[in-house]
Amino acid sequence: MSENNKKCINRILIFEIYEKTIVKICIHNILMYICPMYSSELIKGTLKTIVLNLLEQNGRMYGYEITQKVKEITDGKIQITEGALYPTLHSLEQNGELDTVKEYVGKRVRKYYTLTEQGQATAQEKVNELQDFIVTMKCLLNLKPSI
Repeated sequence: MSENNKKCINRILIFEIYEKTIVKICIHNILMYICPMYSSELIKGTLKTIVLNLLEQNGRMYGYEITQKVKEITDGKIQITEGALYPTLHSLEQNGELDTVKEYVGKRVRKYYTLTEQGQATAQEKVNELQDFIVTMKCLLNLKPSI
């Protein structure tokens, strides 16, 4: 176990609610050392692009599926929270870029998202814009191309 993980484990917060005798352990700090993530500022600026592109590639997806696919593709470097994802999905739906279909899975309702024609066009625009931005940032920061 690395020194960072040992320090982090020592910082685990244990909360006890004596009336209900519930013990909660906060492991957020441990996960940050095991799965380094990008800053939320970077993720926030690219979230619509990520969602639109995933839906373009995969057809229809539901929210949790999107979070897991992003986590899988990025080896855990990008972990989208529900608090960030669902407002983005609702905004895209309100802008006419997503259609939704509700399906029952057992006793639960699952909401699937698909791109509209407008959403497909927006997805391509966002990917092109991000690609151009990355090239510009490489020039601005004087980054050498990786081999």
